[in-house]
Amino acid sequence: MMIREDDGLQSNSVSPCLLPRTMSLIVFTSVVRVRDGLPLSASTDFYHAPGFLESRRHLKALAMQLAQHPGRGSAESQDFQIHFSSAGDVACMAICSRQCPAAMAFCFLETLWWEFTSSFDTTRIGLASRPYAFLEFDSTIQKMKWHFNHLSISQMRSSLEKVQEELDFRPPVVLSLEDMDVASGLANGHVPTLLESAPTFRMEPVTTLGVLSLVLNIMCAALNLVRGVHLAEHSLQVAQEEIGNILAFLIPFVACIFQCYLYLFYSPGRTAKVLLLLLFICLSNAKLHGLRSLWQILFHVGVASLSSHQTLTRQLRERQSGCGV
Repeated sequence: MMIREDDGLQSNSVSPCLLPRTMSLIVFTSVVRVRDGLPLSASTDFYHAPGFLESRRHLKALAMQLAQHPGRGSAESQDFQIHFSSAGDVACMAICSRQCPAAMAFCFLETLWWEFTSSFDTTRIGLASRPYAFLEFDSTIQKMKWHFNHLSISQMRSSLEKVQEELDFRPPVVLSLEDMDVASGLANGHVPTLLESAPTFRMEPVTTLGVLSLVLNIMCAALNLVRGVHLAEHSLQVAQEEIGNILAFLIPFVACIFQCYLYLFYSPGRTAKVLLLLLFICLSNAKLHGLRSLWQILFHVGVASLSSHQTLTRQLRERQSGCGV
């Protein structure tokens, strides 16, 4: 779909007395943590226009409920539009003028998300306890805002076309002011959960060694399940100490399945989850010493270690240089 230079530039009801004469398309930006809406960084721009102050209030209310509105979304607030894009632990939000095309806003938010997540690791983001813990990122926000606000739409035509195609294929959630009031607890505090799926992370291609680790992991999971079920069938009348051995087979079975999932799909806090699963498998196999030979134990631990290494080394695919930054 071609994006014309005049897309989104139709006349609107913005009152000129409420807006600065040099109002940008992208007015205000905030990076927040999805699970609790904690602001991590934000642009320092501030306007005293009543419409902008009202939009700031709605943006703050929406940030507190981002976990229930995954993916992309938009809302209109008086003279402005609010757009957000969330993925993983981080969401980027922006207050834009009505003249700003949605494709440009989401292109900006996606670029901002990549810049932020490549600058700060997941652990540090998760441990942040005070608002604006990454305020130094404001300089990057300002540069990106200036870039998007001063490039013409024709200069970003190819980038915006790609984003517009995505928006046409999977439109963003559209929220009303009433939705945002509900989210902030102004109307009974009940927030309906939207079933909009979050954007899919694009991982690096699966390697040959990665496929091997998946096959071996599935085989280990099957062996653990068969041995655990067999032991359970023959231990119904036996003393309760056998329950520990049964669990020592079934826990690695579940852990192997989750290892396959973590390799194939991105998950926030992936490193901690991978190490925890590896620990479960190692401890369970240590418990099975006597029911398994040393070579069998080494095989299961080795497969788990290989799968963990492959998961941790498979990264998100580098973003394409598509959004004009």
